[in-house]
Amino acid sequence: MKNVVFLGSKRIGHACLDILRAWHGTKFNIAGVLTNARGSAIRELAAELGIPVIPSLDAYVSLAEQVDVAISVQYHEILKPVHIEKASEITVNLHMAPLPEYRGCNQFSFAIIDGAEVFGTTLHRIVPGIDSGPILAERRFEVPEACWVEDLYELTFDHSVELFQSEILGIIEGERHETPQAELEGERGTSFHLRKEIADIKQIDLDWPREKIERHIRATSMSGFEPPYAMIDGVKVQLAAEQSGGAT
Repeated sequence: MKNVVFLGSKRIGHACLDILRAWHGTKFNIAGVLTNARGSAIRELAAELGIPVIPSLDAYVSLAEQVDVAISVQYHEILKPVHIEKASEITVNLHMAPLPEYRGCNQFSFAIIDGAEVFGTTLHRIVPGIDSGPILAERRFEVPEACWVEDLYELTFDHSVELFQSEILGIIEGERHETPQAELEGERGTSFHLRKEIADIKQIDLDWPREKIERHIRATSMSGFEPPYAMIDGVKVQLAAEQSGGAT
């Protein structure tokens, strides 16, 4: 029976580990999980299933057990070659965005700013480099008109869970077709965004056209995070989102 290691955090990580539990002990063995401070629910589920929590990537590399497949879902660290190669068959990532269009971070915000009409979610092989490995499976959907970033996140969450549910067992069992992203870049385009870029797109110039201002507000108004803002006479004025399509 194959050994699988799961690396993940956040709500989506817990949802995907919960999917894997249905096959744990029958189709494969979950040999361990890695998570972080945002993975308390993952720790609880691992404890319920009797799965050890691996404390670090160094400890993961040092595991005595054979690892056949590793699965990353919103894991917080970039995997280096030594981590990627620990799994003898494949290391897989669930990237909650279409590839190669949106690599990196803050993909929901940039899709709204870009006026993207289609978004998606992707399972891909991890290789050195960020979100650049061959595509294993994907799901795409239309972006609703005047979509807000939280709505796009929730849509992507639901499609990601469905994609993971339908495809991950086949990937683990070796039923894999890989499409290099380079073959798709000409047709789809590509971009890469760093986490720190979100600070730039939150600053709004009130001289912009109204449509651009509203698009940036929809793209950067996320519960629990600093809202977008404008500088007025040297004073930073935060802009409160209104789902009806305006701001105050």
